[in-house]
Amino acid sequence: MSERVEPVIDRSAIDTDRYEHHGGFPKVVEAEPGPNFGAFVEAMRTLQDLTVSVDCTDEEYGRALAQAQQLIDLLEPHRAPELQGPAGRVTALPGRGSLLMPPWEVVAAGPGGVRMRGRFRRYHLGGNSAVHGGVLPLLFDDLFGSLVHYAGRPISRTAYLHVNYRKVTPLDTPLLVEGTVDRTDGRKAFVSARLTDESETLLADCEGLMVQLLPWQP
Repeated sequence: MSERVEPVIDRSAIDTDRYEHHGGFPKVVEAEPGPNFGAFVEAMRTLQDLTVSVDCTDEEYGRALAQAQQLIDLLEPHRAPELQGPAGRVTALPGRGSLLMPPWEVVAAGPGGVRMRGRFRRYHLGGNSAVHGGVLPLLFDDLFGSLVHYAGRPISRTAYLHVNYRKVTPLDTPLLVEGTVDRTDGRKAFVSARLTDESETLLADCEGLMVQLLPWQP
C-alpha cells in the first residue's frame, strides 16, 4: 500500500446533535488510543494472514499456541463492553481499527458519496488467488453505512444488498470502491457502489436499501 494520503472529508451534512432521530442506537464517539494500538491491530492482521497460510510442524504449532495463550491471558482481564474499547472507533486507521472490517481507508467522503481504497489480504482468500465472495458484501455494507452518515441521514440498518460479481477480485492488489446515495424516500435511502482496480476495470457492483431506525429500534 502506498503512503497514506490525508482524506478529503466534508461533514457539512452531518447533524451529530440530533440523536433522538437515530432510533435506540447509542452515540458513537471517536476513540483516541495511543500509537501502539494501530501497530497492534496491524500485527494481529498479519497473524490472521499467517494463521490461514502457514504450513509448519506440529511442534511449531504447539509453540505458537503457547504464545497465543499468553496473549489471551494478557488481554482477557481487559475485555470491555461495546463502545468502550477503541476497535471500530478509530477512523484514522484502516477498517477503523476493527479486525472484522477489511483494512481499507477513506479517500474522500461527503454528501456526494464516499470513496475508499485498499487491498484484500491472504486472510480474505476464497480460492485460486481470488477474494472470497462473501467478503465483498461486508465491504459494500460497511461503505453504505458511511454513505448515509456523510449524507446527513439518521443511522440506518441494511434492508437488502444485491451484489453483482463482474470479475474475479484479486488478492494483494490496490483497489477502489466508491458509492453514492442515489435517492431517498422517507426512511429509505437507496444506495449503490462500484469496486474497481486501478485501471478502472469493474470487479463488482452493489445496490442496497438502508432504512432509518424508528425511535425504539436498536
